[in-house]
Amino acid sequence: MSESPAVPAQNVPAAEVPPPFFDLRKEAEAAGVTDTLRRLDEELIGLAPVKSRVRQIASLLLIERMRERAGLTTSAPTLHMSFTGNPGTGKTTVALRMAQILHGLGFVRRGQVISVTRDDLVGQYIGHTAPKTKEILKRAMGGVLFIDEAYYLYRPDNERDYGQEAIEILLQVMENQRQDLVVILAGYGERMTSFFASNPGFRSRIAHHVEFPDYSEAELLEIAERMLTERGYRFDGPAREAFIRYITARRTQPFFSNARSIRNALDRIRLRQADRLVSRADGMLDVAALETIDAADVLASRVFQLSDEELKK
Repeated sequence: MSESPAVPAQNVPAAEVPPPFFDLRKEAEAAGVTDTLRRLDEELIGLAPVKSRVRQIASLLLIERMRERAGLTTSAPTLHMSFTGNPGTGKTTVALRMAQILHGLGFVRRGQVISVTRDDLVGQYIGHTAPKTKEILKRAMGGVLFIDEAYYLYRPDNERDYGQEAIEILLQVMENQRQDLVVILAGYGERMTSFFASNPGFRSRIAHHVEFPDYSEAELLEIAERMLTERGYRFDGPAREAFIRYITARRTQPFFSNARSIRNALDRIRLRQADRLVSRADGMLDVAALETIDAADVLASRVFQLSDEELKK
């Protein structure tokens, strides 16, 4: 019997063999995680618990990617989040950096954040809500959808409200397309707690709850001085002392919004400084005058007037 002819070898690609070790530092740098966390530290003063939680989430996702490459059992993590805290505490900034981390590690296709409120999702008449909500979801797909003041979606006191329709569509997409969309719900802590109690479907789909604390007075002063430096201004000594008093008074008054209120206050202070300089009789200004905020620019704020009136009561 003649021997069978030899079968030529097939060019079958060898299975990818995972490396014996993973260099986590290089992996984090290559994915942009290291740079994103550094930028977050530089952009936001304080917020240590928030930054710590972001690092933990980034670490989890990085390890999950390493496990996948090592051939270990993996499961798609639930990435929907809740950001709770008062206005002006950095929730939007953290959402932007979180989107970059998710994109760098391959958990979303695009590093974009689509930021919306109730008005972007809920219609005003029958048949209007579904297309509005679906259009927003279409734009956000592959990235992050940030819903600010999410509790306004649910208005149980209005039987004709169409927010529930938007909620049902969101819940369906959050469950069925969670590998292609991350939803972040944001708002005041107490209102978000009530919202989750009324809508348990949301709470069951949220994996990460991040609480944003208010800034301390020292942190608010540091934020103010950084904002001024970025704009080419500075407090003189008395102005700095006056602004410390301003922060103490403003924090006790209604509608205080942390860093947002500080930014608005500085805008008004710059207006008063400009008016003071233009009103000078001689009209001669040096560089120091142009960049310096003095105490009068700060003390003219009505915050001090309100505080004095309250003290008289």
